[in-house]
Amino acid sequence: MKKMMLLGALLVCTAAVGYAQESRQDVSASAYGVFDSEVHGPGGVTEHGTSALGFLGSYRYSVTPRSALELNYSFLQNSHRYGNPSFNIGTQNVPIYVHARQQEISGAYVYSRNYKRYNPFLEVGVGGILFSPIQDFGTQVLSLKRNTNIGALFGGGLAYEISPSFDIRAEYRGFLLKAPDFGAGGGIFKTNRYEVLSMPAIGVAYHF
Repeated sequence: MKKMMLLGALLVCTAAVGYAQESRQDVSASAYGVFDSEVHGPGGVTEHGTSALGFLGSYRYSVTPRSALELNYSFLQNSHRYGNPSFNIGTQNVPIYVHARQQEISGAYVYSRNYKRYNPFLEVGVGGILFSPIQDFGTQVLSLKRNTNIGALFGGGLAYEISPSFDIRAEYRGFLLKAPDFGAGGGIFKTNRYEVLSMPAIGVAYHF
């Protein structure tokens, strides 16, 4: 009986150690950039977000060895340049700028493969981006409102394992959503068009 109890305790301890060594979760911190093309709407309205650098934080939970669920939060500040024929002075087009804070909250499904130290992956999900106008000298219009635009997240990348606990992660992330208009009066910023924000990122992930 004592031998059986000892064997059972040994098996439990072995299973617990094996479970503890299995990394099913990771958190990552990355620097990312945002780039988008100019959006052309009806009536000659245009919108273009300036390029900028920001912070991306992610939490990933592995459901299976190849499938994971991910939560993301990102933050940056940039300016949005708007054009409208009503802004013209004579024949000269004078754009209007809005300095804004951009925050992302999203969730995604991640499919990955393992090739020794290299782990390529693809992801797809949904989320929202909050565009919050900043009332400073970089914003040329008053009484603007925050936009919360829902869209689709897609992308892929490569993680390189530098130790059992850490890897370097580089990825391309795209976000399809409607161009923000900040609720400007008279619809002077409204394009009613969708755009893709390109958001390449590179950072470090910790597995636990």
